[in-house]
Amino acid sequence: MKKPPRYRLVVDVMVLMVRSDGRILLLRRAGDVYASGLLCPPGGHLEDGEPVTTGALREVTEEVGVTIAPRDLEFCHAIHHRSPEGEGRMGMVFTAQRWSGEPSICEPEKCSQMVWADPARPPADCVPYTAAVLDQFSSGALLSTHGWPTTAGGAA
Repeated sequence: MKKPPRYRLVVDVMVLMVRSDGRILLLRRAGDVYASGLLCPPGGHLEDGEPVTTGALREVTEEVGVTIAPRDLEFCHAIHHRSPEGEGRMGMVFTAQRWSGEPSICEPEKCSQMVWADPARPPADCVPYTAAVLDQFSSGALLSTHGWPTTAGGAA
C-alpha cells in the first residue's frame, strides 16, 4: 500500500508591535494582494531556508521600516490556519515592545494605511485570520486552529 504524500504547508510570520498603551500596529492591505482593503499586522511568509525569527524581523523592516533586535522579538502564538480555498498554513506570531525607527508605510503598492488598534477589540475590517490571531493572543492562548472543520478537531 502506497503512503499518502507528506503534508506540507506555508509558514506565515506576524509581528504584533505593541505600543506602551497596549495598542498594536495593523496595516491596511491595498492593491492587487490577498485581502485588499482589510487590516493585518506586519508579516508575510517565510522564504526558502529562512528561520521564523529571521523572517519575522525581515518582514517588519520591509513593511514598516523599523528594526527590531532579535532579543526583543518574543513568541506569543502559533495558529494552524486553513484558508477558504483549503490551503493549510502555519502562522508563527511574535510580539515586540521595542524597535528602532518610526513605523511608516514602506510598500505603498501593498499597504495604504497604518492603524494602532486594541488587540482585545480589533476593528471589524481585519482579515479573518488576523481576527482569529488577535482573539487568541488576547486570551493568552499559545496554540489555536482556524478555518478547519469542527469534525477535524479544530475551531471553525
